Amino acid sequence: MATWQQFNDEAPDLASAIAARLSAHKHHVIATLRKDGSPRVSGTEVEMFAGQLVLGSMLGARKALDLQREPRFALHSNPGHHTMDGGDAKISGRARELDGDEKTTIVNCYPENPGEAHFFVLDIEEAVLVTVDDERLHVDLWQPGKGIRRTTR
Repeated sequence: MATWQQFNDEAPDLASAIAARLSAHKHHVIATLRKDGSPRVSGTEVEMFAGQLVLGSMLGARKALDLQREPRFALHSNPGHHTMDGGDAKISGRARELDGDEKTTIVNCYPENPGEAHFFVLDIEEAVLVTVDDERLHVDLWQPGKGIRRTTR
C-alpha cells in the first residue's frame, strides 16, 4: 500500500497524468463493498492534500459506512466527454478514515469549510491509466515498489 506521495515519487509522470484526470472533472465514481459483499458504486469527489489522496463524504453516507466496515475501494475518474483525451484513470486500494488532529489538518486544507463529514485517506495498491494513440490501447499499471508495467493492444 502506498500514499499518493509514494506513487508520485516512484512514478511521477504517471502520477501527474492520473492527477490531471482527477482534477479535470469534479465528480468521479467509487466502488465499495456492501455488507453482503456485493459492489456499490457512488459518485464522489477526491482532493490531494499533503501527499495524500483524500475522499470526503457526507455523514452517514452509504459509501462512508461501507468503507468503515470494509476499506477496499476502486476509484474511476470521470472519463470526460466522449473522448479518451488524457486517458482513463483507475485507482484501487484501501481507505483509512481520519480523525483527531489528522482530520483537522485535512479539513483546514479545504478552501471552504466542508462542515461535518467523513474524511478518508485513499491508500493505493495499484494505479492504472489507459490511453489510446494511433489506434492502439496502452495500459500503464503501477504498484508500490514494482514500477510501471505497460501492456499494449
